[in-house]
Amino acid sequence: MTMSRQRTRREVGGLIAASVAMIAAPAVLRAQAMARVVVIGGGFGGASCARALRQADGKLDVTLVEANETFTACPLSNEVIASLRDISAQQFGYDKIAAEGVSTVLRAATAVDVPAHKVTFADGTTLAYDRLVLAPGIDLDFTALQGYDEAASAVMPHAYKAGEQTLLLRTQIAAMPDGGTVAIAVPANPSRCPPAPYERASLIAHYLKAHKPKSKVLILDAKDSFSQQKLFEQAWQQLYPGMIERIPLSQGGRVTGVEIATRTVVTEFGNYNPDVTNIIPPQKAGRIAALAGAADRTGWCPIDAATFASKLVPDVHVIGDACLGGGIPKSAGAAQAQGKACAAVIARDLTGRRSEPPPLTGICYSIVAPDDAFSLAGVYQPKGDIFAEIEGGRASPIDASRETRAREAAAATAWFKALTHDAFG
Repeated sequence: MTMSRQRTRREVGGLIAASVAMIAAPAVLRAQAMARVVVIGGGFGGASCARALRQADGKLDVTLVEANETFTACPLSNEVIASLRDISAQQFGYDKIAAEGVSTVLRAATAVDVPAHKVTFADGTTLAYDRLVLAPGIDLDFTALQGYDEAASAVMPHAYKAGEQTLLLRTQIAAMPDGGTVAIAVPANPSRCPPAPYERASLIAHYLKAHKPKSKVLILDAKDSFSQQKLFEQAWQQLYPGMIERIPLSQGGRVTGVEIATRTVVTEFGNYNPDVTNIIPPQKAGRIAALAGAADRTGWCPIDAATFASKLVPDVHVIGDACLGGGIPKSAGAAQAQGKACAAVIARDLTGRRSEPPPLTGICYSIVAPDDAFSLAGVYQPKGDIFAEIEGGRASPIDASRETRAREAAAATAWFKALTHDAFG
């Protein structure tokens, strides 16, 4: 790790000493010092928030804390599973963010001392803050399905955090004999990017159609209905007739557990033994949110939607997939919009500059074949503790032409390029 990308232990120790001096300093001196904002989580929400804070006021002391040197993006990662895209196209670093004046600490935060306003690392060093932004994304709930834990994911990958798991699932599908079955276990909501499992089923079917045409995809679903269901089902009939079967909740589709030794998937109405199994377990806010006391018994973080301020702990804001957002989806685009809006709120509070947070918009593309996609866009506004969708959104029409769907596929690629450039520079 280069010095430009990570604070050394000596630098973090210096921050500790500085924070102690600040506590002892007269109030007038503290008021004149730079306000310190720490952002934990370097995904779309956290990276965008850190950049927006520096852009809002160059005098703010902004630190981005992230456990990984490289971020691997989830949008378009289903194309990696289907061997349509290389995983390197999904990976981004933090050099450009650091070059803009955001301090980067590429280590995992292990605790948050809310009364003392400190973030703690594994070696005991701490980082002081005036405001803390939590953008930890999701964690997988490995207690939700009997027999499915982190070790089991090496046999039945979840591939719902992009990276090694994405490649593992791709490898398993490529090695499966023709005539085999790929099963996808889909959880109930709330979950990250609700259309993603159905996009995954579509792109796996695309790969099977080209390379293993006697094979099929089985969706075991904990829901009876899902976002843009008619568009997906229409695409499956047109592109992959007879290749994709979905068993909804009411017909026994909810997976309750697995038996790893026999590679068995257990549902309420019966068992299955697919050749490849993709288990997407229920989810919750990233672990640091619970350690900070910002997550409630649902596993997610309640917030004041107007300010992203935690309802449970002071001087802490929560953005992105981790928060209880109501109508706003848990998606990359929504997280990025929240990061920018949260930065505007914090900059206004700390600097006294009058500014209005930008509107919360989000768009989600679902790719069902390399030249076939559709989208759903929304505009959201605070309504109490959640976000409500307002007029201004759009969805792809059911009867869209092939040309229109091809344009949507091209737009998805352009959107991803713009999204990642905006977040990571």
